[in-house]
Amino acid sequence: MTIADSPPQLQSQLSTTTVLLASPRSFCAGVQRAIETVERVLDRATGPVYVRKQIVHNRTVVAELSSRGAIFVDELDEIPDPPALGTVVVFSAHGVSPAVHAAAKQRGLEVVDATCPLVTKVHVEATRFAGRGDTVLLIGHAGHEETEGTLGVAPESTLLVQNVDDVASLDLPGDAQVSYLTQTTLALDETSDVIAALRRRFSRLSEPPSEDICYATTNRQRAVDAIVGQCDVLLVIGSQNSSNSQRLVELARRRDTPAYLIDGPSDIDPRWLDAVAVIGVTAGASAPPQLVEQVVDALRQRGPIDVVEDPVTTESVRFNLPRKVRAL
Repeated sequence: MTIADSPPQLQSQLSTTTVLLASPRSFCAGVQRAIETVERVLDRATGPVYVRKQIVHNRTVVAELSSRGAIFVDELDEIPDPPALGTVVVFSAHGVSPAVHAAAKQRGLEVVDATCPLVTKVHVEATRFAGRGDTVLLIGHAGHEETEGTLGVAPESTLLVQNVDDVASLDLPGDAQVSYLTQTTLALDETSDVIAALRRRFSRLSEPPSEDICYATTNRQRAVDAIVGQCDVLLVIGSQNSSNSQRLVELARRRDTPAYLIDGPSDIDPRWLDAVAVIGVTAGASAPPQLVEQVVDALRQRGPIDVVEDPVTTESVRFNLPRKVRAL
């Protein structure tokens, strides 16, 4: 039973609850760009529109685009060969390796690349560091699509580092020519521990010219940090495979606040809210804003609430659509 299913007599007995909305929350510029890219292609394509992997890591977004005709595939070989006339394939916001680009070109597929510009920045840095002879240490999570894409930029020169223990086990001398990059959706505090370990281990460590963890990930973590100490529980709206959403849950739990990752209001267990006076609500960068509204409405159904929002910053970043899409 969800909170929306609670009996009216129970709901009426509940006292006013404070709902703290973390801000910023929900869509970032890279996610908005990727979704709009698929929407624009769907509106104007004359043939089937395939999307390699999830365009962003959110079930609601994928379901909505699927209902409009987008066909999601895990790999390019799932696209019929030869492709139907007018076929377009969109690469997701997480980026792909050069090998995937080459495979699409070999197949003669028309590609629209919706890679987030901040992920592209990391790929450019990987190319530059590897090109000058560095061993590139990529701080990230194994199996994540963004990490796989970045590892594929210079596979012979790049090693994955997931935690401080991995730093200690690297088979490299302390004076090796190394550089580090990071996945864009990592937790700031945990990543800083890994970077500190790299600095202690390697005397010739080079760093990216600017932070790789994206502004939106940083802002959403700061926003949670600003409210989590006041919350009895935190609800994080996002899908299970959303790295930046998972990091928000982990951050709250490290601050000793119970936190739960939900796709929407139907995932809320009423037991989480027993004897709770202050509920925090946030959403990962790939979660649609309307899901936040739906969760707040569901909380309102269980009794009176006082919604409070105090942004830690205001975001004004917007990325241009891919050139090929703008030309459609």
